[in-house]
Amino acid sequence: MNLEEIKQLIDLANESGVAELEVQRGENRVRIRRAVAGVQDYVISGGGSAPAPAPSMAAPAGPVAEKLPEDSDLILVKSPIVGTYYESSSPGSAPFVSVGDTVKPGQVLCIIESMKLMNEIECEYAGAVVSVFVENGQPVEYGEPLMAIRPH
Repeated sequence: MNLEEIKQLIDLANESGVAELEVQRGENRVRIRRAVAGVQDYVISGGGSAPAPAPSMAAPAGPVAEKLPEDSDLILVKSPIVGTYYESSSPGSAPFVSVGDTVKPGQVLCIIESMKLMNEIECEYAGAVVSVFVENGQPVEYGEPLMAIRPH
């Protein structure tokens, strides 16, 4: 893949408004992601999978900001993909986590269904769940805050 082809893919993603576009040709792979705030993340790799974006510590705007406590040490868990948020593994089951629960790295926080695949979202930090911003069964966008965790 050459630079001109990559520029065309970026233009295509911008014009179409898709949240994520991935193209692979042989060992070359290009993934273009559009964040909720309109900031774009371009990942180009030569084989293997691209690294997941690092969680942002920036304070969100809008309705989520109104639900957050005044603490500046909170970590936002954001959706890595577009899909449907599920708080438990099946209807009627207890949620993976609730506000006030203590969590540890590797613990499943929720599931996001995307294209009929169930993607477990795991915690990267030890801490306590302070807020959950999304309701069960609600669609989520890439980069959308799902919950806030106060690290220990």
